[in-house]
Amino acid sequence: MKTATLTEKDFPLPLLGTADLHGPIGLDAHGLEPRGTVRWNYETPELQQHAMRRGEGDLSAHGVFTSRTGARTGRSPKDKFTVRDAVSEDTIWWGKINQPCKPELFEKMLGHAQWFLSHREELFVQDLFCGANTAHRISLRVVTESAWHAAFARTMMIRPTAAELATHKPEYTVLHTPYLLADPDTVADLDSNAFILLSLKHKLVLIGGTQYAGEIKKSLFSIMNYLLPATGQLPMHCSCNTTGDNTAVFFGLSGTGKTTLSADPNRRLVGDDEHGWTDHGIFNFEGGCYAKLINLKEEEEPAIYATTRMPGTIMENVILGPDGTPDFTNDSLTANTRAAYPIEYIKNREPSGTAGHPQNIVFLTCDAFGVLPPIAQLTPEQAAYHFISGYTAKVAGTEMNIDTPTATFSTCFGAPFMPRHPGVYAKLLTEKMAEHQSQCWLLNTGWIAGGYGQSDRIKIKWTRALLNAALEGQLANVDYQTDPRFGFQIPQTCPNVPSEILNPRDTWESPTAYDHQANQLSQMFRENFQQYAADTPAPICNAGPGAMSSNST
Repeated sequence: MKTATLTEKDFPLPLLGTADLHGPIGLDAHGLEPRGTVRWNYETPELQQHAMRRGEGDLSAHGVFTSRTGARTGRSPKDKFTVRDAVSEDTIWWGKINQPCKPELFEKMLGHAQWFLSHREELFVQDLFCGANTAHRISLRVVTESAWHAAFARTMMIRPTAAELATHKPEYTVLHTPYLLADPDTVADLDSNAFILLSLKHKLVLIGGTQYAGEIKKSLFSIMNYLLPATGQLPMHCSCNTTGDNTAVFFGLSGTGKTTLSADPNRRLVGDDEHGWTDHGIFNFEGGCYAKLINLKEEEEPAIYATTRMPGTIMENVILGPDGTPDFTNDSLTANTRAAYPIEYIKNREPSGTAGHPQNIVFLTCDAFGVLPPIAQLTPEQAAYHFISGYTAKVAGTEMNIDTPTATFSTCFGAPFMPRHPGVYAKLLTEKMAEHQSQCWLLNTGWIAGGYGQSDRIKIKWTRALLNAALEGQLANVDYQTDPRFGFQIPQTCPNVPSEILNPRDTWESPTAYDHQANQLSQMFRENFQQYAADTPAPICNAGPGAMSSNST
């Protein structure tokens, strides 16, 4: 364990001096009777100093706090449940993703969490906001036994001013007990010793048995995804950047490039992961970014790389060398190494956390099969089809037991966090795209040339060149070729990109092998979409791919 003293001068951001300030709502409102010390709204330097004192992590050579999350280095979707009761019964899309639990189970685990937290020697409480748009944000509270998790919550959410704290009344609360392990042998309906339980009735989230900090932010994201559609606003699993006059949003699952591609020196970052689209434009849900670090290179991602040298950033599961320097190539703990940092650490950002209506919608997919083109232009019907489908590959380490890229269809490019029926979000997206005449692009950040195992991922410099050309209108007047299976339009030229990579079939040694793989992927699309076909208009259903023989290509 490295020892160090962190002071205000070590941190790039000014401090507000709000330690131990809080509003009129005490912990008794959550059924807690603390026996130990409660540390209210400590700022990052203080929290990280306490984390060091408590042995919760190390400091890198650059003074960056580095933690480990134990056995769980990614989300645990099988351990996530929503209470099924009168409030949620008719509004949640129940199934394998939105798993129901009985109110009795929630009450039992709530009692365990309340007792456990009440008997800790220290508690760390953070009163925060979710949502940069004050008309659509929620006030929240995170109560945790862990100093570094409190720092994570403070980093990722929107931090109130001292004046706002004085009147802060949490609408939703997270009781966070990473070291409280459930016993699935004695607690019916739990699959493991981890549990993530959401009660919309109680406006309460219980997180236990997992130290992976991402569960905190994704639970709050799920709440926003439930609330916003009720008022006609679209919650989105996307990043966003803008020039002021030109705004783009990037949909995609973890590992597909949302954080990387939205950090552009020529465009102001609005946010890297979670946004809402209202009648007035885009707003960020968060106050921080959560970037993957595996194989991070300064020359490819300078803005993100710089944050790993700034005290206040939190690195997860990153291996430090003997001199304290992070080794971003080391995946011995997980490929899902992460950094959480305040969005202010990105110099070229939009301070308001808001932007206008997007001119461009980008669907990011990490295609492990090497079938989809590096970029394609979609019609409105194709956009709706691919949004509902949400095809990508789960990248190694993002979830438990995912070691290699695995094909998946994740509705709205974020199914694990979408409580309502997919049609609710698809309808809102298509309506807003039509109203604001947004163009849609499919951007493959995965593989071509034979797919995973046969080639490397597409070079990020090519992906950036394709993206910038699309956003800047440079692809408006080039020649396009219609993909014979998927029907979308593939540009045949793009500045700074080799033309030979634009049509994926041409990159395979065997065109017949490509046709076979492409037909398989097309069939996967069709089979997946059957579950939505009955409630989806025919033009959207017909916008999906068809099968072809090699002789017809």
